[in-house]
Amino acid sequence: MAKSKSYLGVDIGAHGLKIVELKNTKNRPQLWTYGVFSKKLDIHLESQEKDVTDLSKEDNKYQVPNRQNRVKENSEKKKVLSPSILLQDSRIDDYAQMLKYLLKKSKVETKHASSSLPVSQVFHTVMNLPKVEEKMIPSIVRSEVAKMVPYNVDDMQIIPQKIANSSNTGNISLLVTAAPKALITFYSTIFQRAGLELMELETEAFALTRSLVGHDNAVSMIVDVGAERTNFFIIDNSTPMTYRSLRIGGNDLDKIMASSLGFEEKEAGKIKMSLSATNSHIAPDLFLSILDPIVKEIKYSFDLYLRQNINQGKRPEKIILSGGASLFPVIKDYIASQFDIKVFIGNPWARVMHQDGIKKILDNLGPRMAVSIGLALRNF
Repeated sequence: MAKSKSYLGVDIGAHGLKIVELKNTKNRPQLWTYGVFSKKLDIHLESQEKDVTDLSKEDNKYQVPNRQNRVKENSEKKKVLSPSILLQDSRIDDYAQMLKYLLKKSKVETKHASSSLPVSQVFHTVMNLPKVEEKMIPSIVRSEVAKMVPYNVDDMQIIPQKIANSSNTGNISLLVTAAPKALITFYSTIFQRAGLELMELETEAFALTRSLVGHDNAVSMIVDVGAERTNFFIIDNSTPMTYRSLRIGGNDLDKIMASSLGFEEKEAGKIKMSLSATNSHIAPDLFLSILDPIVKEIKYSFDLYLRQNINQGKRPEKIILSGGASLFPVIKDYIASQFDIKVFIGNPWARVMHQDGIKKILDNLGPRMAVSIGLALRNF
């Protein structure tokens, strides 16, 4: 019998590497293998390019373009990202070796992989354009992006995608993603040196939407609580429409616990994992400095999105939590107490066939694996 096709999703994040290989079994995704390499990683371009502006600063609003969120072309010198400089970065070989080790230990069979770009390094916006000829769209989008990003537009890979527009104005709605070409080169080289063929690169937003939302058309929000930051994505009609971010994450929970209990941060992290596994009830008072900004950001993001003319009458239906730190019980409990909509930890394995005997292990891993699962699901 011919071998069934399999697809590999690779997530390179601040807390390490996560991989998932799914096999196509009668046109359904079946778990073949997975792996986690836990280690703090520096995945930001800023460490190499000291003057690069973070594309996800908290005060930036990447919504429908307007005068307030544009960066005037003449107001500052455009940053230049050099692929040749990044190719000399020692991290490339380090990450490639980690990936090779993880592939070997997990017994991955396929050489074809999909990966994600760090959402903090990628520009993401929705543009509403008047009805124009199809051939004019790329140049218009390019011109608009040039006004909004701190990089030279020639150094960016720009991808516009048409999305459904519920208004009757005849306007064209586009979801625009732009990433530095240097960043794409950086990731492509890692995979090449690890012996993999990188088939696709996309943002974490699309991978999370695929694994946690699927074809649900309702307005919802994914709150991805990572090690360094918490990302907020509004999903509408199965498409990530907005992205905002806070520099708050699981590492901050560890610091609070360490300070309160008198432990080292590493030990506090282990206690946090134990409490997460037992789903213990925890009073929120100690963690309000983290929880309150997250709740305020959720309210602000929903309000900003729903006030747009094309979204009048829409109502959010759920908040889906993801990321390793989302398992810490106080996060879900506190957010649920502040909203009248459903709040739950997403299960990215729900669309994947797997053995019942490993369900408990997979459930505990699920929030950490949502991006890699979504990447592997891309071809199904």
